[in-house]
Amino acid sequence: MKQPCLLILLFFPLFCHAQAGRMDSYLASGGLVDAAAMDTSLRVCLKYATADNIMGEAVYAGISGIWLHPDAARKLRRAQRLLKERYPAYSLIVYDAARPMSVQRKMWSLVRGTDKTNYVSNPANGGGLHNYGMAVDVGIVDRLGRPLPMGTPFDYFGEEAHTTAEEGLVQSGRITREAFNNRRLLRQVMKQAGFRTIAYEWWHFNACTRQEAKANYRLIE
Repeated sequence: MKQPCLLILLFFPLFCHAQAGRMDSYLASGGLVDAAAMDTSLRVCLKYATADNIMGEAVYAGISGIWLHPDAARKLRRAQRLLKERYPAYSLIVYDAARPMSVQRKMWSLVRGTDKTNYVSNPANGGGLHNYGMAVDVGIVDRLGRPLPMGTPFDYFGEEAHTTAEEGLVQSGRITREAFNNRRLLRQVMKQAGFRTIAYEWWHFNACTRQEAKANYRLIE
């Protein structure tokens, strides 16, 4: 059974204290910054640092912060500020940020040859924006840390998570109007802060294009 995100939020500080170390140091040495330290109002629920993910195991041992390139971290901080200007009780919650290529290869091995390949970047193509610290997976939580309805959980592999035909999903009853409105709010603040959306995942936002990442940023091995 999946763990409610609220429970993960409650126990995450203890988990972070136990696991923080080598990988945090490695990411910091590569010039990444912890966005949660830049803005302590951000909520953290790193799914791949727990067993509550598609792999059923923690693969981020040693990662405890929202590690991003400073350019992406500044945009995330701005998105949080924009959200709170509109809804002071709400906060962005971060499910994933910088992702080492070692983890990317493991994730790809799980979906290779299936109909889920649209949802995981092929490491043979040089990795995705997470692998440069230039992408972030986020949702919105209320004052008590409860995620707002978004129609699907984070990391849901299916059409209900797509962003390209949401009105049709509402009309067919596959997601609610409330979920659609929450997704629209999330996109508004993230795009205003300088992020880009993708077609398959309502939670995923890129801070630049893949071409810009390859030209200007370091791949995280």
